[in-house]
Amino acid sequence: MPLSQAALRRAFELNGTQVENNLAAFEWGRRCAQDLAAVRALFQAAQVIQFVKKPSVDEMVTKRVAFLTDYQDAAYASRYREFVAKVRQAEIPLGSHKLSEAVARYLFKLMAYKDEYEVARLHSDRAFTDKIAAMFDGEMGRDYKIVHHLAPPLLAKTNDKGELVKRAFGPWMRHGMAWLAKMKGLRGTALDVFGRTEERRTERALITEYQACITELLAGLNVDNLAAAAEIARIPEEIRGYGHVKNRQLAAARPKWDRLMAQWRQGGATASATAGAKPAA
Repeated sequence: MPLSQAALRRAFELNGTQVENNLAAFEWGRRCAQDLAAVRALFQAAQVIQFVKKPSVDEMVTKRVAFLTDYQDAAYASRYREFVAKVRQAEIPLGSHKLSEAVARYLFKLMAYKDEYEVARLHSDRAFTDKIAAMFDGEMGRDYKIVHHLAPPLLAKTNDKGELVKRAFGPWMRHGMAWLAKMKGLRGTALDVFGRTEERRTERALITEYQACITELLAGLNVDNLAAAAEIARIPEEIRGYGHVKNRQLAAARPKWDRLMAQWRQGGATASATAGAKPAA
């Protein structure tokens, strides 16, 4: 760039936005361009290894119950807590918590699916706007604005693959989100217009299917097949993303889920020995 270092630094100062951070980024960028290896070596030397205690199952459940209460209501959160408690009760005689931990983590993942009500709740939360405000100088709406890129199933267009295409919505959308967040009680009811889409029906069905699957595992659980049960309980980890991305992930995970359950039904001990094996090419 045909500008001096002093001129660029002065431009940051005159701009008056995140001056120190921008100056630091500029200087580190110059250093990386000159000697990237030296910067990497400096960064690696400064790294600190911090050991964090792994949370217990009780701690995991407590945290997730609080989230699900905000997500839906206390009854919804109780459904989660009671199911995990049932798994723990069945696993205690085996002297393990692997299955309980997996169920606590992944039943929550399925139950806290991010639908329109949840997106609205998170984006209209005061903590969200406060975090953004801390990143910019000035007043939101006057000095900067928030634009949401969304693909509402009832409004969004689709591309040539049939996938929903996101579009930009201005600041007015925040008022709509605040209103929609208050209607989360409609989730899963006959009045839930968003819940009628194939994606939402699939997400609700996955919760029921997962609980039925775990209940089947508990009926024949023993020390020999415990590892296989935990492997099956972790299947939702492979179902990631949203919309068409999540559909592809589910389609990819389904054969493994079916295979492991077929092995389980043939004999839990056999499933334990083959749970980690890959299918033959």
